Amino acid sequence: MTFTDKERSYLDSQLLGRLATIGPDGGPRNVPVGFHLNHDLGTIDIGGHSLGRSQKFRNVRRDARVSFVVDDLASVHPWTPRFMEIRGTAEALESGGEELGPGFAPELIRITPSRIVAFGIDEGRSARNVPSAS
Repeated sequence: MTFTDKERSYLDSQLLGRLATIGPDGGPRNVPVGFHLNHDLGTIDIGGHSLGRSQKFRNVRRDARVSFVVDDLASVHPWTPRFMEIRGTAEALESGGEELGPGFAPELIRITPSRIVAFGIDEGRSARNVPSAS
């Protein structure tokens, strides 16, 4: 199983994350995106309006290495941050995105996790590699 029960609940409760891709010059590019946890595949799916024409979509086509971060503050008194970083490989798919939201383009970015770092989700901090499905 890719994510723990608490990690799945946390991801399901969030609307926005930040996707870091590698740009054409080799530098990082980090953008806010809406996302959906695909429970069946254990992946993060990203869709959007005009996704196929976006720089992030082109970046994933060129270099599949990505990092995806979701974070929030459960409380400010006491200070209680929570976050997940999901490193892995992404696919730039030509279909499936329209199922994620009204008016979304058919294109879809699908992230398959290889490493998950979490803080404040389960007890304390955790970091683990995810075995590949192959």
